Amino acid sequence: CDKLTEKEIVKGKVTGKVLKSSHPVNVLGSNVKKTGSITDHEHGLSGKSIKDSILLFPYVIGISVGAYTIYSLKSNNVAPIAMACQKVDLTVASGCALANIPLFILSPDEYDSIKDGDEISLG
Repeated sequence: CDKLTEKEIVKGKVTGKVLKSSHPVNVLGSNVKKTGSITDHEHGLSGKSIKDSILLFPYVIGISVGAYTIYSLKSNNVAPIAMACQKVDLTVASGCALANIPLFILSPDEYDSIKDGDEISLG
């Protein structure tokens, strides 16, 4: 993948393996705070762990306690090493800031060019 021109929302420098969702992520309903595994059986990432991944998703759906959920993932040592999306909201931004998880916005072309399992660097 060529150098990405991502926009940093929560600063950080990471290299890691991408866990990509083509569907929006519900930070409250799609994962378990203690395990980091996606439990929503309707979601494309069902059964997969977000731990130590660069979690790539288009945007988040859900409710305002998602920031606390993101912080809980970090507290339980099951958080992704970074998150990257096409559209960020206050819930994700504040959760990542609280948990010190780097957060990036990608252009649609950049998002589309990254495949699940790719090794990428951000920041």
